[in-house]
Amino acid sequence: MIKALSRFAIKYGLIPIAYGILRLYFLMIRIRPVNDEEIFRHLRQGSGAIAAFWHQRIILVVTYARRFGEFAPAAMVSRSRDGELIADVCRRLNFRPVRGSSSRGGREALAAMVEDLAEHHFAIHAVDGPQGPRGVIKAGLIRMAQLSGTPIVPVYISVDRAWVLRSWDRFLIPKPFSRVVVRWGRPIPIPGELETDAFETLRLEIEKRMRETQAEEDRKSGWTESLF
Repeated sequence: MIKALSRFAIKYGLIPIAYGILRLYFLMIRIRPVNDEEIFRHLRQGSGAIAAFWHQRIILVVTYARRFGEFAPAAMVSRSRDGELIADVCRRLNFRPVRGSSSRGGREALAAMVEDLAEHHFAIHAVDGPQGPRGVIKAGLIRMAQLSGTPIVPVYISVDRAWVLRSWDRFLIPKPFSRVVVRWGRPIPIPGELETDAFETLRLEIEKRMRETQAEEDRKSGWTESLF
């Protein structure tokens, strides 16, 4: 259904209307950031960061993301037709979409993100997107941080009440008057040189940490169902 609606919006030029409706809807959602003063200070000092979060949580922070428009962060967006909708929303947030994914144009997109980080210092990345598996961090996140010398900053996004779609990632849509908590973790520096085994070990460590911390944040928000 979501794919059909997005394609309909793209075909008939309804993206501005859809975005306006989304913003109005989120007036009913309370968003509470935690530790974002630290990331703002970090970025305003000219330090770099790759904000890393789970794909299923993207829509929960659409309006909150506007606060970071001053840094014009890069975001990797799929080359698929559905990616057009996400790319358009990114531009409206003053984010800069870089087209490509692990399944289509991934190598070129990764190179573009690394090059972009050398100049703009800030990027956002859905760590298990765009096709999953859910809850599995792709190697591209580690490579991006490694090649750019930019630390990974986990972002844990929790909601107390939401609809769970039957998509590969169990996409979350917040229910009216729900509460969303956005907690920023500590930066994770990635060594520039890693042997193959060490690379995979580090990837698994970050994946485990992000999954466990996300589950803990969900419990704090009152969500008891496992989403991974």
